[in-house]
Amino acid sequence: MQARKKYVLLGLCACCWLVLFYWGGGVQLRLLRLLTRQRGEVVRPWPNWTDRAFLPRYAHLDELQTDPGMAESPRQRRQAWSAIYKDSRCRMETCFDFSRCRRRGREGFRVYIYPSEKNDHVSESYRKILTSIGESRYYTSDPREACLFVLGIDTLDRDQLSGQFVPNVDERIRGYPLWNDGRNHLIFNLYSGTWPNYTEDLGFNIGQAILAKASLNTEHFRPGFDVSIPLFSKDHPQKGGERGWLVRNTIPPRRKYLLMFKGKRYLTGIGSDTRNALHHIHNGKDIVSLTTCRHGKDWEKHKDARCDHDNLEYERFDYQELLHNSTFCLVPRGRRLGSFRFLESLQAACIPVLLSNGWELPFSDVIQWNQAVIEGDERLLLQVPSTVRAVGNERVLALRQRTQMLWEAYFSSVDKIVLTTLEIIKDRVFSHISRNKYMWNSLPGGLLVLPEYSTHLAHFPFYYLGLGVSPGQEFTAVIHAVSPLVSQSQPIMKLLQVVSKSKYCSQIIILWNSEKPPPSRSKWPPMPVPLTVTDGRRKTTSRFLPHVAIETEAVLSLDEDTVLLTSEVNFAFLVWRSFPERIVGYPPRSHFWDPLKRAWGYTSKWTNDYSIVLTGAAFYHRYYHYLFSHYLPQSLRTLVDRTSNCEDILMNFLVSAVTHLPPIKVAQRKQYKELPSPQGTKSVPWANPEHFNQRQECVNTFANWFGYMPLVHSQFRLDPVLFKDQVSVLRKKYKDLERA
Repeated sequence: MQARKKYVLLGLCACCWLVLFYWGGGVQLRLLRLLTRQRGEVVRPWPNWTDRAFLPRYAHLDELQTDPGMAESPRQRRQAWSAIYKDSRCRMETCFDFSRCRRRGREGFRVYIYPSEKNDHVSESYRKILTSIGESRYYTSDPREACLFVLGIDTLDRDQLSGQFVPNVDERIRGYPLWNDGRNHLIFNLYSGTWPNYTEDLGFNIGQAILAKASLNTEHFRPGFDVSIPLFSKDHPQKGGERGWLVRNTIPPRRKYLLMFKGKRYLTGIGSDTRNALHHIHNGKDIVSLTTCRHGKDWEKHKDARCDHDNLEYERFDYQELLHNSTFCLVPRGRRLGSFRFLESLQAACIPVLLSNGWELPFSDVIQWNQAVIEGDERLLLQVPSTVRAVGNERVLALRQRTQMLWEAYFSSVDKIVLTTLEIIKDRVFSHISRNKYMWNSLPGGLLVLPEYSTHLAHFPFYYLGLGVSPGQEFTAVIHAVSPLVSQSQPIMKLLQVVSKSKYCSQIIILWNSEKPPPSRSKWPPMPVPLTVTDGRRKTTSRFLPHVAIETEAVLSLDEDTVLLTSEVNFAFLVWRSFPERIVGYPPRSHFWDPLKRAWGYTSKWTNDYSIVLTGAAFYHRYYHYLFSHYLPQSLRTLVDRTSNCEDILMNFLVSAVTHLPPIKVAQRKQYKELPSPQGTKSVPWANPEHFNQRQECVNTFANWFGYMPLVHSQFRLDPVLFKDQVSVLRKKYKDLERA
């Protein structure tokens, strides 16, 4: 009974509350609306966040609120994009002809460049792109072999107000018999659209072509099809490029300034909102955010009250000094989403803080940018200082190190930008044999990891340490033979005995490069390990071919006249197992810069300083055979075969370019030098007076192709324990190394 009374009481209370709300609040609210309509006023139940009363200290109204009539809605943007790019839903499976690429396996990935017409004007940047493709291992001059086609028409700058703009592109490309609505075509672009909206309109219909574009918007980016590339200047180097600025890991890793920006401020138009607000975070101490409106022809006509003060403050700081001494660098959007500041920050090891909403970052398909940059929000600018202050020292150091890895692997030159674009597309075409994210985001970078060799991380020497993998405990000896076998007392016969006695030797391969045919197996001495004689086809580079017979990870490269002891071989192999990504061997050489000739020089002087270990007696990983044969251009290998010289220098260039480290020299009982022999003696290569001249020329030719000098000097030598110590030889492991 009491429970029933409670329910009745609660029901009556609820009814009373509804009556009061209806006749009290509801009627009053309706009356208020009626009165305001009669007065012509608009009711605003909540204050606008841009009211001056709410933001007196932060920003002006015109900085934070734009005319709604000027902004495009997302639907309008999508409609405009659909009108420009009718194949906006393209994917590799729907808009790409795979059959053109798979006729010859992965070797079928060839790129054809349309020839330029007589009166075509090609910008310097586009000429660099075409040069990079033309000098790559993928270029073909025969369109019938091509998997991918690149226009000879310059499409980099599609701003109609630009002097680089090329008109009538649509009409011209439709006349190409291979255009096929853009299928299997690659179009490069840096600048699209024009004043005032700077849309992504290229001024022609790209059809089903792949777009390699800077400042790509995520709304328009076709995942797995387009490629986002960085915005780079016309002065960006063709090859090589400068090294990153993080020379050493300073502890703590923070610099003088916490956060910096120095650049243009746009007074009106797209991109002006973000840069107009940057002055709010400037404190002149650890945060330096400087803008200037002194740019363009009519800047004085449009300047605001802040311009004069900003211009004075702008001149107080040097941009390069700020780059070198800042931990974080703001990278706000400009007129377009991308900015030159992005690559400048990466090179300077200044962690980029991005303020460009909707920007599809360069090579986002393969690069994990969260390990190198901090992505901010243009709408939350005032939170940026507290965000970067909260980043710990360990995280700062990791971010800075990753900027250097990415800069040197993919962005330091036009060559690397173009080749990265091609490799990404190639991995899509041959997805079953492609690089994984770890390969793209770890040293030495995806360009130097060829998936045709293997897609297994443990098969590459530079991943051993990170994976906790140890190299194999056996090696294959490859002996380069050029002299006919006429006597059992020749040096090669003794060398076979010495090497075969090593407990680590798995097999011996003789690479026969003599003009006379190889002798029968009965002519060779009996050995405890398998012996294989292979025809080298009288090519010097054949010693670095990826021979199928090589089953071990370690390769011992030997000249036929090398003089070694078994203990020397064993010790060098154990050293190599600790440094499997490097060349480990005996005879050292060095390079130097000649300021008078303004060229690189080569020397065989026996000093403590060296940068080359000759492959006449050296250990290295077999992957470098594959890289030598498939990564280096045919022109360099042809030079080596034509001169029968410099193959050892070229291999050192390659390995140092991969590791950024010098080779390792080990202790040796015998010492010999490459010195010219008396005239008339031509039994050895260096007896020819031209031998040294050729090697000098090779060093400069190789450095020119790499775009920089990859060789690294070292004074590091590894000796056995107690080597040369004044103790009994019987107490030493490698006794023979010190006996007469």
